[in-house]
Amino acid sequence: MSSSQSKLDLAARAAWMYYVAGNTQNEIAERLGISRQMAQRMVAYAGASNLVKVQITHPVSSCLELAQGLRQRYGLEVCSVVPNAVDPAAGGGAHDANPREAQEVQQMLAVAGAEVMEQYLGREMPLIVNVGSGRTLKAAIEKISEMERPQHQIVSMIGAFASDGSANRYDVALLAAEKLQARFYLLPAPRVAENEADRKQWCNHRAYKIVTGLAEKADVTFLGIGTIALQGAMHEDGFIDDAEVAQLQQQGAVGEMICHAFDAQGKLLRSSLSSRITTPPLNARPDKPVIALAGGSKKAEAVRAALRGGWLTGLVTDEVCARHALLDQ
Repeated sequence: MSSSQSKLDLAARAAWMYYVAGNTQNEIAERLGISRQMAQRMVAYAGASNLVKVQITHPVSSCLELAQGLRQRYGLEVCSVVPNAVDPAAGGGAHDANPREAQEVQQMLAVAGAEVMEQYLGREMPLIVNVGSGRTLKAAIEKISEMERPQHQIVSMIGAFASDGSANRYDVALLAAEKLQARFYLLPAPRVAENEADRKQWCNHRAYKIVTGLAEKADVTFLGIGTIALQGAMHEDGFIDDAEVAQLQQQGAVGEMICHAFDAQGKLLRSSLSSRITTPPLNARPDKPVIALAGGSKKAEAVRAALRGGWLTGLVTDEVCARHALLDQ
């Protein structure tokens, strides 16, 4: 790589950290292994080189290579990789050493995810849009520009409430509908029913069948990827308890999408959870766009598993997850 290209890469990385992740110049210097003066100059150089407008216009070259690698290995139609807050070429510190990793990755994924989503949502032709849930997906939708698309139909793939009647904090379909001034369809059921008989009762309701019927016809689907772990989203929100987390992990579960748990090869698992979830089924090798937004070191195994399972046609992720997904294992 030429010295000018390397300088642009470093400037773009610093610009991402400063303008998107909200790092101070001291934090940038520490994480990139450079002086504060150099960090300041790199941010200034990014501006002088017209890299910084509304978005970072010069993508880090390693991210481009990783995105291309993911497309080729997993047959993705869409792939965007955002940079780490550590420059591997400069021998920066371990990603895990950054206590703000999750927050920073989420902010960067939100910007990149919003850009990908707008490519679909901005279309004039009427669309049925499936939307899952999750913090990153919510953050991305918050970044989407408001636009008048009343012809679109936004369908939530996640049950609207918990078994105790409380609302799902990360159900983002309504937020998307408000951004687009579009029609919104919620899934009239708890995300996880109390038992299998209860699930069948919810899923046989006429309103439920109308919404899931729409979901089956969706033109594009946007999902998050979660982990099966203590303090993972499913556990934190009370949909599975400690015992179920342990049981699923014993079965090999590493991740989930819209509550469907899968192992390291992306194979869906039959469990007490699978018999109680009300979310629509996932389709392997989908013929319509299914795009996931997820990143961070804690999700690396789950992201790779989702790709291995063939559940996705598109992915917005970070360097950590992208590199892990390309490992030969």
